[in-house]
Amino acid sequence: MKRQKRDRFQRAYVHGYKAGVSGRSRDECPSQDVNLREYWMSGWREGRGDQWSGMTGVSGIHKNPMVM
Repeated sequence: MKRQKRDRFQRAYVHGYKAGVSGRSRDECPSQDVNLREYWMSGWREGRGDQWSGMTGVSGIHKNPMVM
């Protein structure tokens, strides 16, 4: 069964979200492309906010973009 490739911007957002929730620094953004970096930073900000709110692990499963 073939898998469709996900949108690059959605992937950047998800990777940024995972980095934010895990507490990594925003300086670890892997992309130098302005558009991809924007999506990664948006996901990172959302992830950091969720981490600060205590939405990690099972309590944050409803906010995880990988589950939706």
